[in-house]
Amino acid sequence: MSGNPIVQYVVVRGDLLTQLKWPVGAVLAQACHAVTAVTHLFYQDEHTQQYLADLDNMHKIVLEAPDEKALKDLATKLEAAQVAHKLWIEQPENYPTCLATKPAPKQTIQAYFKKFKLFKGTG
Repeated sequence: MSGNPIVQYVVVRGDLLTQLKWPVGAVLAQACHAVTAVTHLFYQDEHTQQYLADLDNMHKIVLEAPDEKALKDLATKLEAAQVAHKLWIEQPENYPTCLATKPAPKQTIQAYFKKFKLFKGTG
């Protein structure tokens, strides 16, 4: 299993910080919301349970989408490929802000995230 760990991808919009000037805490909260929601939605899933069974060794990969369009395009690709995820839509603003995948074997989902860079929070 070490060659194909269970991972969770989290993709946050970088433009929330750089262009829309959201506070860092508000942006971090978006990631927390998306991860909590996807964990709840897929709690009974085998991979989610494996991921939660070893809390001290969870592996998240936090990436940055440049803008809303890139995040929505990713969600569309994941839906078409039946990759379980949650696109977090912040209310009342109705902004898609973050996407989190259900924990899954890295080799089965990593290809969908190749064009995204690690989130640095600096734009």
